[in-house]
Amino acid sequence: MNELRKVLGEISQLTADIETNYPELYRSLDENPLTIPAKSHPHVNKEDLKEYLESLKQLIKHHLETHTKNG
Repeated sequence: MNELRKVLGEISQLTADIETNYPELYRSLDENPLTIPAKSHPHVNKEDLKEYLESLKQLIKHHLETHTKNG
């Protein structure tokens, strides 16, 4: 349970960072297929949350690699 809280905390922190520093990415989070459940009452486990966390990290990484700042 402690590890689950850690993963949820990381997701919350990273999502807040995206909202603050990358608003153009934050808008697209609602469209992320990982956030759309395939069932009406999906069961989300620790591994699902870890995968989602990794997808958020990859989203930022890709954004930084493809959108370099001028100057």
